[in-house]
Amino acid sequence: MTPRVVLVTGGGRGIGKAVVARFAAAGDRVVAVGRDRLVLEESGAAETEVCDVTDEPGVEELFRRLGRVDVLVNNAGASASAPLGRTTLEDWRLLFEVNATGAFLCTRAVLPGMIERADGRIVTVASVAGLAGSRYTAAYTASKHAAVGLMRAVASEVAGTGVTANAVCPAYVRTEMTERSVARISERTGRTAEEAEAALAESSPLGRLLEPEEVAFAVAFLAAPEAGAVNGQALVLDGGGLQA
Repeated sequence: MTPRVVLVTGGGRGIGKAVVARFAAAGDRVVAVGRDRLVLEESGAAETEVCDVTDEPGVEELFRRLGRVDVLVNNAGASASAPLGRTTLEDWRLLFEVNATGAFLCTRAVLPGMIERADGRIVTVASVAGLAGSRYTAAYTASKHAAVGLMRAVASEVAGTGVTANAVCPAYVRTEMTERSVARISERTGRTAEEAEAALAESSPLGRLLEPEEVAFAVAFLAAPEAGAVNGQALVLDGGGLQA
């Protein structure tokens, strides 16, 4: 079989890095996309592209230059936490730009080719925050709900075409983004880093942080050729807290 072309946004670290490694190990041609060239170079990815997923001309040029993309993984993300009253408009806009608009621009760019070929997989890395709300995460939760909503709308449009759109919704994952959340909790509450991490881990029935490789496994499952009947689904990774 001809190797698939897999494009992973936010592919230089954390979940994205694990996703890149998993598809590469399966023999796919994987392109890791990110804003920081140095991070991409240090990720170990064989092919890298510097692109800001919120930049419409840049996204369109990237996909036009790459041509065929068989699997799109919308993984680029940003987070912030604050009570609603202290959530700035700047933070609100930033999270929507990265978490929702970035997924929109990349999906819009890749979709025509997939539909024309009657084959393609789009997987968006969302969050349990894309399905349920929690305190002090208004901007993040709203932006992840938007990403899940986009996925569902796209799934409805592509139903029956051979293309699928799905999402994975993990609880807290052991990444640099979570490390920053731990640091914020420690700073604001006086807890140690270990206590802050334990509090995040206990927020889901899993009782621990997910590893990036666990999320990569779920992404690979939804992107598999055999997963053609799975469309419009949000796969929750939290040990059973959210049940659909």
